[in-house]
Amino acid sequence: QVQLVESGGGLVQAGGSLRLSCAASERTWISYAMGWFRQAPGKEREFVAAISWSGESTLYADSVKDRFTISRDNAKNTVFLQMSSLKPEDTAVYYCASERSRYGMGSTLDYGYHYWGQGTQVTVSS
Repeated sequence: QVQLVESGGGLVQAGGSLRLSCAASERTWISYAMGWFRQAPGKEREFVAAISWSGESTLYADSVKDRFTISRDNAKNTVFLQMSSLKPEDTAVYYCASERSRYGMGSTLDYGYHYWGQGTQVTVSS
Protein backbone atom coordinates (compact mmCIF):
# COMPACT_ATOMS: atom_id res chain seq x y z
CA GLN A 1 0.00 0.00 0.00
CA VAL A 2 1.41 3.36 -1.05
CA GLN A 3 1.77 5.91 1.71
CA LEU A 4 1.84 9.59 0.86
CA VAL A 5 3.22 12.18 3.25
CA GLU A 6 2.77 15.90 2.63
CA SER A 7 4.97 18.61 4.08
CA GLY A 8 5.75 22.26 3.57
CA GLY A 9 2.57 23.88 4.77
CA GLY A 10 2.53 26.84 7.11
CA LEU A 11 1.52 30.43 7.68
CA VAL A 12 2.38 33.00 5.03
CA GLN A 13 1.32 36.55 4.22
CA ALA A 14 -0.71 37.31 1.15
CA GLY A 15 1.53 37.59 -1.87
CA GLY A 16 4.01 35.13 -0.43
CA SER A 17 5.08 31.69 -1.58
CA LEU A 18 5.21 28.14 -0.26
CA ARG A 19 6.32 24.84 -1.72
CA LEU A 20 4.47 21.72 -0.72
CA SER A 21 6.04 18.29 -1.04
CA CYS A 22 4.42 14.88 -1.18
CA ALA A 23 6.69 11.88 -0.67
CA ALA A 24 5.58 8.38 -1.64
CA SER A 25 6.68 5.29 0.22
CA GLU A 26 7.02 2.98 -2.76
CA ARG A 27 8.95 3.09 -5.99
CA THR A 28 5.91 1.89 -7.95
CA TRP A 29 4.42 5.33 -7.30
CA ILE A 30 6.29 6.70 -10.32
CA SER A 31 3.82 4.87 -12.57
CA TYR A 32 0.88 6.93 -11.29
CA ALA A 33 -0.45 10.37 -12.06
CA MET A 34 -0.65 12.59 -8.98
CA GLY A 35 -2.99 15.30 -7.88
CA TRP A 36 -3.26 18.04 -5.29
CA PHE A 37 -6.59 18.89 -3.73
CA ARG A 38 -7.55 21.28 -0.95
CA GLN A 39 -10.35 21.69 1.54
CA ALA A 40 -11.18 24.90 3.34
CA PRO A 41 -13.29 24.95 6.52
CA GLY A 42 -16.94 24.48 5.71
CA LYS A 43 -16.26 23.80 2.05
CA GLU A 44 -16.01 20.72 -0.11
CA ARG A 45 -12.69 19.37 -1.23
CA GLU A 46 -11.63 20.88 -4.54
CA PHE A 47 -9.13 20.08 -7.23
CA VAL A 48 -5.98 22.17 -7.41
CA ALA A 49 -3.52 20.57 -9.83
CA ALA A 50 -2.53 17.24 -11.36
CA ILE A 51 0.48 15.85 -13.17
CA SER A 52 0.73 12.82 -15.43
CA TRP A 53 2.82 9.80 -14.49
CA SER A 54 5.56 10.95 -16.88
CA GLY A 55 5.43 14.55 -15.73
CA GLU A 56 4.82 15.76 -19.27
CA SER A 57 1.22 16.83 -18.78
CA THR A 58 -0.32 19.05 -16.11
CA LEU A 59 -3.78 20.29 -15.17
CA TYR A 60 -4.72 23.27 -13.03
CA ALA A 61 -7.84 24.71 -11.50
CA ASP A 62 -8.65 28.11 -12.95
CA SER A 63 -8.30 29.65 -9.51
CA VAL A 64 -4.61 28.73 -9.26
CA LYS A 65 -3.51 28.82 -12.88
CA ASP A 66 -0.44 31.01 -13.42
CA ARG A 67 0.20 31.08 -9.67
CA PHE A 68 0.79 27.41 -8.79
CA THR A 69 3.12 24.91 -10.45
CA ILE A 70 3.00 21.15 -10.01
CA SER A 71 6.07 19.06 -10.70
CA ARG A 72 7.51 15.69 -9.82
CA ASP A 73 10.91 14.15 -9.21
CA ASN A 74 10.52 10.45 -9.85
CA ALA A 75 14.05 9.74 -8.68
CA LYS A 76 12.98 11.00 -5.25
CA ASN A 77 9.43 9.63 -5.32
CA THR A 78 8.20 13.16 -4.66
CA VAL A 79 5.66 15.54 -6.17
CA PHE A 80 5.75 19.25 -5.50
CA LEU A 81 3.31 22.12 -5.54
CA GLN A 82 4.99 25.50 -5.84
CA MET A 83 2.53 28.18 -4.74
CA SER A 84 3.16 31.84 -5.46
CA SER A 85 1.16 35.05 -5.13
CA LEU A 86 -0.83 33.41 -2.39
CA LYS A 87 -4.21 34.81 -1.44
CA PRO A 88 -6.26 34.43 1.75
CA GLU A 89 -8.72 32.32 -0.22
CA ASP A 90 -5.95 29.75 -0.76
CA THR A 91 -6.15 28.93 2.94
CA ALA A 92 -7.01 25.23 3.27
CA VAL A 93 -5.70 21.80 4.10
CA TYR A 94 -3.85 20.55 1.05
CA TYR A 95 -3.85 16.86 0.14
CA CYS A 96 -1.87 14.93 -2.40
CA ALA A 97 -3.25 11.79 -3.99
CA SER A 98 -2.27 9.12 -6.49
CA GLU A 99 -4.53 7.99 -9.30
CA ARG A 100 -6.20 4.58 -9.26
CA SER A 101 -4.72 3.35 -12.52
CA ARG A 102 -1.16 3.36 -13.77
CA TYR A 103 0.15 5.54 -16.56
CA GLY A 104 -2.63 8.07 -16.31
CA MET A 105 -2.69 11.71 -17.30
CA GLY A 106 -4.18 13.04 -14.08
CA SER A 107 -7.77 13.99 -13.31
CA THR A 108 -9.71 16.84 -11.76
CA LEU A 109 -12.11 14.37 -10.10
CA ASP A 110 -11.26 13.16 -6.61
CA TYR A 111 -12.88 9.75 -7.10
CA GLY A 112 -10.21 9.03 -9.69
CA TYR A 113 -7.61 8.88 -6.94
CA HIS A 114 -6.97 5.98 -4.63
CA TYR A 115 -4.30 6.82 -2.07
CA TRP A 116 -4.36 10.07 -0.11
CA GLY A 117 -1.97 11.79 2.21
CA GLN A 118 -2.89 13.12 5.62
CA GLY A 119 -2.88 16.74 4.50
CA THR A 120 -0.87 19.83 5.33
CA GLN A 121 -2.32 23.13 6.49
CA VAL A 122 -1.72 26.28 4.46
CA THR A 123 -2.83 29.56 6.00
CA VAL A 124 -2.55 32.84 4.13
CA SER A 125 -3.01 35.99 6.16
CA SER A 126 -4.23 39.24 4.65
